[in-house]
Amino acid sequence: MNPVLTLSPPGRRQLCAAALAGGLLGLQPGRLGAAPADYSAAERALFMSPHLAGLPLPSTLHYAFRKAGSAEPGFEDQVNVLVSAGRGGACCRARAEFLSGSRRQAMPEVEAAQGNPVLMYFLEHDVREMQRLTAGSADHFRRRIRLALAAVSTLVDLKLSYLGQAIGGQEVQVSPYLDDPNRPRFERYARKAYRFLLSDSIPGGVFGVRTRVDGPGQDLAPLIVEELTIAGGQILSPSPAARGVQTSTLQ
Repeated sequence: MNPVLTLSPPGRRQLCAAALAGGLLGLQPGRLGAAPADYSAAERALFMSPHLAGLPLPSTLHYAFRKAGSAEPGFEDQVNVLVSAGRGGACCRARAEFLSGSRRQAMPEVEAAQGNPVLMYFLEHDVREMQRLTAGSADHFRRRIRLALAAVSTLVDLKLSYLGQAIGGQEVQVSPYLDDPNRPRFERYARKAYRFLLSDSIPGGVFGVRTRVDGPGQDLAPLIVEELTIAGGQILSPSPAARGVQTSTLQ
């Protein structure tokens, strides 16, 4: 059986606080009244593409989650996105099992999902972590991510590895805090970079997300790296054609 996809019986619906749902959904493009063409290439690819179309329903998408770096202890865990038919049998209702045990985080169910909500779940986790680490505002970090993605007009083609086979994909990279007016308040994390990877060749369309905060010197290990990758996949170097296909490692 494909390790990324499990066909499963319908489960009991999770109920989540409206405030949490509002915070998560705030990560979606929010320019009221804008036509699809008015959104950036990154916004359309990440949040407005039919990633879940064609999935057998119900099913579960499986992702590996890893954290590493010098700032805090690392760990490995998993994230599952449970996808089922929505109202009237339409695609799709989605909910998450985000991490496990004491690390598990409650995430809201998404009705009528079109794009794969694993991206929003990861970003909601990310802004919570930024809030925890900096005592800053989660809304501020959400806003900076939205602004950064709204400015990306092109996507980069690249090769990825899935179940040992090379597949085509696309990449979006942003660094939301480099020009943030509030940067001095959280300078240690201002160099944080986000890398989003997509592929039409895998179930759910989202290959993975990776964030990295470099240390203050070139020779130092990164402070924090967090990586969510589809089960059976490996994130490759940003420019495989130029540098050869090399799998990245968390350090």
